[in-house]
Amino acid sequence: MSETKNQTIALTIEGMDCPSCTSKIENVVCAIPGVDNVSLNYNSQKLKFNNTQDSDQTNTIVRAVKKLGYKVQREQDATPEKHLSWWQTNKGRLVIIAGTLLIIATVMSFVLPAWSGYVFAFAALLALAPLARKAIMSAIAGQPFTIETLVTIAVIGAIFINEAAEAAVVVFLFLIGELLEMMAAAKARRSVQALADLVPKSAFLVTENGTREVAADSLAIGDIIEVRPGGRIPADGLISEGETSIDEAAVTGESMPKRKQLGDQVFAGSINIDGLIRLTVEKTAQNNMISRILTMVEDAQASKAPTARFIDDFSKYYTPGVIVVSALIAFVPPLMFGADMTQWIYKGLAILLIGCPCALVLSTPAAITSGISAGAKHGLLVKGGAILEAIGHVKQVAFDKTGTLTAGTPKVTDVKTFNGTEKRLLELASAVEAGSSHPLAIAIVEEVEQRGLSPKKATQSKALSGRGVSATIAGKTITIASPRYGQKLTKISPDQQSQIHGLESEGKTVALVLEDDKLLGAIALRDELRSDAASAMQDLKEMGITPIMLTGDNARTGAALAKQLGISVKAEMLPQDKLDEIETLKLNGNIAMVGDGINDAPALARADVGIAMGGGTDVALETADAALLHERVNDVPALIALSRATMANIHQNISIALGLKAIFLVTTLIGMTSLWMAILADTGATVLVTINALRLLGYKFKK
Repeated sequence: MSETKNQTIALTIEGMDCPSCTSKIENVVCAIPGVDNVSLNYNSQKLKFNNTQDSDQTNTIVRAVKKLGYKVQREQDATPEKHLSWWQTNKGRLVIIAGTLLIIATVMSFVLPAWSGYVFAFAALLALAPLARKAIMSAIAGQPFTIETLVTIAVIGAIFINEAAEAAVVVFLFLIGELLEMMAAAKARRSVQALADLVPKSAFLVTENGTREVAADSLAIGDIIEVRPGGRIPADGLISEGETSIDEAAVTGESMPKRKQLGDQVFAGSINIDGLIRLTVEKTAQNNMISRILTMVEDAQASKAPTARFIDDFSKYYTPGVIVVSALIAFVPPLMFGADMTQWIYKGLAILLIGCPCALVLSTPAAITSGISAGAKHGLLVKGGAILEAIGHVKQVAFDKTGTLTAGTPKVTDVKTFNGTEKRLLELASAVEAGSSHPLAIAIVEEVEQRGLSPKKATQSKALSGRGVSATIAGKTITIASPRYGQKLTKISPDQQSQIHGLESEGKTVALVLEDDKLLGAIALRDELRSDAASAMQDLKEMGITPIMLTGDNARTGAALAKQLGISVKAEMLPQDKLDEIETLKLNGNIAMVGDGINDAPALARADVGIAMGGGTDVALETADAALLHERVNDVPALIALSRATMANIHQNISIALGLKAIFLVTTLIGMTSLWMAILADTGATVLVTINALRLLGYKFKK
């Protein structure tokens, strides 16, 4: 098999004027045999496709796209984008040239009035040349109905009816509109690409001879690197030496620094605040967290929301429809009713310019792109416009408990002493549990360490087949057991039994501590709710969304935690049970499932929207439709609010685009709109839509 077959190939496209260019290019590329899964991201300018034939079709695609009038480069050959001022760009230069020609023509119209029409016509045609070339190339490639086609017909028609001055103004205003769109797209692109700049270009590699500075992209998995206080971390890795506080705001959006120690994971781009640390590199530069976020955001921006797909399909009929309507307005009144031919051709040309679909086509992808970018900067990753749109329509949110609503790590909540002191009880329990990897054992040991107590020395430790654990301390057998097993080892009084049941009724796990056959006391542990879980549930309810807990834990624990949150619960559920429950809940409306992205994978896939909560784990990024990089429950309502704000922005944009067209359609028919006002209406709508969409980049998330 050829190395290129079924391979995803990326090309960089330059020269796109507005999102309608993406459909034009995609349609041409899709028509080439042996090419599949074509997607073009207007913001990142990346064209991705699968080569399904043994022969590489890349050169064929490059030729086809170049024929449309665009520049094409293979991704590996593309030079990094430089931030140019508007006048340094090709579009900027074209605007300057067109403006200069317009000024010269205006001056000459006073000096040589008899020649003014020819001068304006020359200025208009010279500025129109690049647009006309694109229109012709698109027509040859099977895409005759483009924005360039509409402008070309309108300008040539205006010159034909002796309105050359207006023709020159039309071209100039259209080029300004394109320039403004390019500048807006560049701003949106830089807002996401700025993430890549957070990763330092160099790193201090630890070798046998000390440390030496190397390029960050040369680091290999397993390398040891040193990061000094105040420095940015150059690679994803695990701390192998030292401890420090890490500011991960740039990567996950988490504003508070996190304390990291031996074995903890850190991400490239985050800042080492106060300690000298060494890391073992886990990911190469091409696969670190920020690179993956960038790739995911780019792919998300390229995938179209249902609204965007509808508008794309609508535009296929809309643009030729505009040409037909324009022709009818231009020729029917003169030919059938004897009206003035020049006057009605003028109106028809104005309709042609008003009907330019640029603002309409831009209305949805501009908002989706800004929404996805705003979410990414806050640690909310959404895998596409369709997902972002769907999130806003959910009526129910199902939450896994462990690791989602709770932190996933049990903590000691209560210590009940029946014989002896609390200090001795904890020291004996910690000694028995020392060295165990069981979550409850770790919790007891951590509690003792936090209290500054000194565990006794234990020998002959042994597990009791799931019933508990025992060890010998100072000649006494110390046993830690479940209440059920503890009853077989000693007599438990009614009062003690009542206290134990009280703890269990609160959803806590109770471990009894016995010295030989004497009950010393009980330690209660529970995987506590995240601090923001209750407020998140309240936010969802206020948004008209019903939250529900789906847990594999026992019914008593599930009920106790659900009561604290004020939500319903389904407990003791296996993965298949969660899957079936999601299917049942879907009958009540769209549902999102929030889980850790591992054992909840089937339910995440079955829900209308699967949201993975996990601090940037591979599964969290790849399993679900959306991922919450920092483990905050209130990011769920935040994500839904962002989706709703994005959809509101889209509706505003569509209203602006169609509203202005409707107004100018009426004013044109009654003779109030000139050609330059018509193109200004389209340019104005495009600018307003773009500015409105860019507002989402500064979206304020609820604190």
